[in-house]
Amino acid sequence: MILNRIPTLPRTDLQVPPSLELLKKIALNMHWAWNREALDLLREIDPVRFDAGLPPVSLLRESAKIERLSKDAAYIKRVEHVAGRLQAYLDTPDREWKGMSHEHPAAYFCAEYGIHESFAQYCGGLGILAGDHCKEASDQHLPFLGIGIFYRLGYFRQSIDQEGRQEHVYTEFDYRDHALQRVADPKTGAEMFVELQLPGRVLRVAVWCMAIGRVPLLLLDTNIPENASEDRAISAQLYMLGRETRFLQELVLGVGGARVLSTLGIEPGVCHMNEGHSALLLVERLREMVSKGASWPKACKEIQQRSVLTIHTPVPEGNERFDTKLVKMILEPIMEGSSIKVSTLLKMGRDSVNDPNVFDMTAFALRLSKAANGVSILHGSTAHNTWHPVVGRPVGAVTNGVHMPTWLGPQVRALYEGVGATFEPATALVLTARKQGRSVWSKIEEVDDEALWLAHVSQKRALIEFANARLVKHHVRHGESPTQLKELASYLDPDAFIIGFARRFAPYKRAGLLFTDSKRILRLLRATGRPVQIIYSGKAHPGDRVGQGLIKDVFEKTLDPQFKGKVFVLEDHDIAVGKALVQGVDLWINNPLRPLEASGTSGMKAAANGVPNASILDGWWDEAFEAGTLGQNGFAVGRRENQKGRAEQDRFDAESLYRVLEREVAPLYWQRDERGVPTGWLSVMKQAIATSLYAFSTVRMLEDYARDMYSDAD
Repeated sequence: MILNRIPTLPRTDLQVPPSLELLKKIALNMHWAWNREALDLLREIDPVRFDAGLPPVSLLRESAKIERLSKDAAYIKRVEHVAGRLQAYLDTPDREWKGMSHEHPAAYFCAEYGIHESFAQYCGGLGILAGDHCKEASDQHLPFLGIGIFYRLGYFRQSIDQEGRQEHVYTEFDYRDHALQRVADPKTGAEMFVELQLPGRVLRVAVWCMAIGRVPLLLLDTNIPENASEDRAISAQLYMLGRETRFLQELVLGVGGARVLSTLGIEPGVCHMNEGHSALLLVERLREMVSKGASWPKACKEIQQRSVLTIHTPVPEGNERFDTKLVKMILEPIMEGSSIKVSTLLKMGRDSVNDPNVFDMTAFALRLSKAANGVSILHGSTAHNTWHPVVGRPVGAVTNGVHMPTWLGPQVRALYEGVGATFEPATALVLTARKQGRSVWSKIEEVDDEALWLAHVSQKRALIEFANARLVKHHVRHGESPTQLKELASYLDPDAFIIGFARRFAPYKRAGLLFTDSKRILRLLRATGRPVQIIYSGKAHPGDRVGQGLIKDVFEKTLDPQFKGKVFVLEDHDIAVGKALVQGVDLWINNPLRPLEASGTSGMKAAANGVPNASILDGWWDEAFEAGTLGQNGFAVGRRENQKGRAEQDRFDAESLYRVLEREVAPLYWQRDERGVPTGWLSVMKQAIATSLYAFSTVRMLEDYARDMYSDAD
């Protein structure tokens, strides 16, 4: 197991009674985040604070209940059982996969990771995908490790004021509250550091290890006393707006990450860059090889054979670009003493117009990668059309997937397990092969319609309970009266048809498309005997004023008497909010401007829970949507052919969305049998499950990476 190759220092600050020593072991491995028994065990320490998002390590350090639980024989026995299962999980030998072995593991570099809401080191989909990737690699016992940054301020917590303005709140992460251990220097046993030469100074970088099951996630940190105060702030928060600080962060991630691997004596079989943020690892690997005597052509070829790149967005803002003067100033000390000229590196980072003043991280990474992929079939094609003329290398596709044990609701998961599905210690499904397209999980057809409907309704009620608590907490801050709060908590209706929309509020995602025609959407929301409600959630980047304006527009609808009690906004979108929504809403919608949605994994999570999508044919839904002899697994909005202009496209797609909701969705959902069960709707739910549970899982995704990407690195 690769985790055993990472020497760490013990957490001497974390003291628990001897009878609960094994509980410390459970809390210090993030496997608890997707293990039901461990979650129940840790939640019992302090349910209120656990549900509020406090990490288990923090509860162990502070909770007065620990002493009482240390004398509870039944609890101690459960601790021993869960710890034993965790140890058995960790003791499973590594699997040897193409491009990966115990001696040469896959090294996965990403700027953000979403493992659990209590450790908010993620902005959105990129980080959640990275977290799911690590979890699945652990479940499949692959030789795999992750490299990222420990942001002491994380990403901002969102609050929305009375007028709908997004406010940004940063809270400091204390390492003592989390499942973090300092990595030890393998030679001395002391705390490990790597050094980066900056203009006029040396930056020291500390290394933390977070165990994601069997996978070590190595997090780099500049906030240490050995650095000047201004340099300690380099790793303060995710996606700093300042360009110099951002480039220094990416230097820490890339060059620092590569030096961490060298110090630990780990030579990766493949370096997987999840977005171009970590592209500077290639600079360091080139410098190392040339310093050991390799020629420049040989070094470039060797690096290419061991490097792959995943591109996550066709949106220009998602591809990092820096002024070459800044890049030259910062890279020159790093390359000092090397025969490699910084000017040569800068040419390898030329963008699509060959601008000598721009260093494009994606272009640089592509030129030094053996293989590159977009994150859906459509996005792969878009990325290829964008980048192949620039760098002369093809861009393929590995469609994203989601880690099913993390995202499945408890009631539907129990039904799946009842017909043979397994999710612990790893997802295992009996699949039905298709002549065309991906295999499906047909066993869902063995689940009784009424049982599936009751499971969905149960998860829907859990969503309403969760949402009500969030809404009341939000509006208490606005100073609303007890009468108003009681009214607010009564609005969400388990008998209503609830639509979910949760994602980053970027302009191209068109959160407000449903409100294009107020009269038409109000007619849908107010239909007699067919109540409809909409729940929104999502953040806008701190620098995105247009996106923040979209949040304000939607929030204002919740205050408008015409929409009040029909439209809701849950603030501070995180993993907990995402889980509640994808597990409990009736319909998932996604309105991107095609083809700007690279993937859209939230829709996969919803589908796996039996929640159909009614979405634009973009990202994953372009390849996932089915309606024909094999059955219907959701609803298509718009067409694959774009209209002439943005305004015309918005009108066309809004009209299509209304038509789908009015003529396809509503009649099917509200048609019930004598038991009150919507059998036609359940047919769509079952097809959504059958076509997503494997085909859009991280199990399938990792198989594709091994076959199409990592094998190319051999």
